Amino acid sequence: MVTNYNFSFGNYNSQVSITDDLPLITEIANGELKGSSAVIICDTNTENFAHEITAGHDKPILVLESGESSKNWNSVEKILSFGLNTGLGRDGFFIGIGGGVICDLTAFAASIYMRGANLALFSTSLLSMIDASLGGKTGIDLFGLKNMAGTFYPASFVILPLAALDFLPEKEWKSGMAELIKTAILDSEDFFELVKKLIKLESGGRSSPEYRKCLTECLSKAVMFKGKIVAEDPKETKNKRVLLNLGHTFGHALETALGLGAISHGEAVAWGIARACELGIALGITPIERAREIIGLLLAYGFKTNAPHPMLNSYRMFRKAMKNDKKTAGGKIQFIVPSMERVQIIEADDDTINKTINGEFSIDAL
Repeated sequence: MVTNYNFSFGNYNSQVSITDDLPLITEIANGELKGSSAVIICDTNTENFAHEITAGHDKPILVLESGESSKNWNSVEKILSFGLNTGLGRDGFFIGIGGGVICDLTAFAASIYMRGANLALFSTSLLSMIDASLGGKTGIDLFGLKNMAGTFYPASFVILPLAALDFLPEKEWKSGMAELIKTAILDSEDFFELVKKLIKLESGGRSSPEYRKCLTECLSKAVMFKGKIVAEDPKETKNKRVLLNLGHTFGHALETALGLGAISHGEAVAWGIARACELGIALGITPIERAREIIGLLLAYGFKTNAPHPMLNSYRMFRKAMKNDKKTAGGKIQFIVPSMERVQIIEADDDTINKTINGEFSIDAL
């Protein structure tokens, strides 16, 4: 089964395909990649997928080390050099196969190669299916900061093969669930209830037909929601796409303060969502019962939500990372907090932020 969605992100058209199995590159985009010049970018975790999709069609494959530590200029230079040395023209395709790191790296390299080459992404992790592969945000970590350098460059084709999730490590699955919960909070109460159902069904095994059906429905809803938001605000200039950063202002600062890669992106975002709820309560924006419901779902999936974070030893590093984050506007830090119906963009004074980080507004005390 293949379900296709087509989006227009500014000047870019992007086709997103949810598939049961991992398709050959000749089977996607109406065979457009069959005769195209292309290079494959993957990591040590997805190299087997790279060989699988190119079966019978000789395409050069570059294998990078897996993990956040590869999300740097050195990897970008390797990708650019690989494209050049294999004779890839501007009309050729960079094809990324992997999770968030590979999607971000490949897309960033494609966006600057000869001022922009074609791009296709095979997303193999739950996190990248929900977030990283769709919408065109690219990036690398720089100066110790998460996604410090990047561009907006949507892929022409995004493939979400559910079969790839069968090989996903538990930590990566959990990371993706945080982004799914975030998206459901932003979208609707119906989506939030569907994610609750998915978590309950997980006790019966992720391979059960009922679970797979529910997961596919969740992915479809996530794709449609993010696609709609990005189509309305491709470069995050209209206070719409920024809403997708729920949990990320606190979360990215935590990742940076702990050392990039110390915890997963999803774990950091889940902790950040809890902080956003408590900040919202302190400012009179987030209803307590809504916050309890959100944090309760995070706890049900085993995320750490208490503040201060047990691994955080440098409060100074945390605040420095927060002030250097891309979500700072006019010198003031922006936060996304849950409101009665959806979410709201707010600013907060230093004292309120400090108390939120330190757990002084803990929902357990209310």
